Amino acid sequence: MDTNDSLRVASLWHSMHAISQQLSPVNGCSGIELLEADTFDLHCFQSLPGTKFFVVCEPGTPHMESLLRYIYELYTDYVLKNPFYEIEMPIRCELFDINLTQAVQSDR
Repeated sequence: MDTNDSLRVASLWHSMHAISQQLSPVNGCSGIELLEADTFDLHCFQSLPGTKFFVVCEPGTPHMESLLRYIYELYTDYVLKNPFYEIEMPIRCELFDINLTQAVQSDR
């Protein structure tokens, strides 16, 4: 996917996430955390500031929640501390990319 496709998917997910919070019968619902389909699972982690992180994986893949939390740690360490990063812009940080790739490969 290119950047525009990623932004379209994120926009769609953000809308569904917000609607699910409002329609949920459970008080304090934080929105959709897992979308299960026949051929993939989409896991979502929303940080306290509201940034959402996604993992698309094969159905039933374990430990995706912990992987998402680790990716958030990488984000706070390498992206948010980068003085050139602008909030809500695509992430372009080499150290984040390197560590993210290592985290995903080691989780396989």
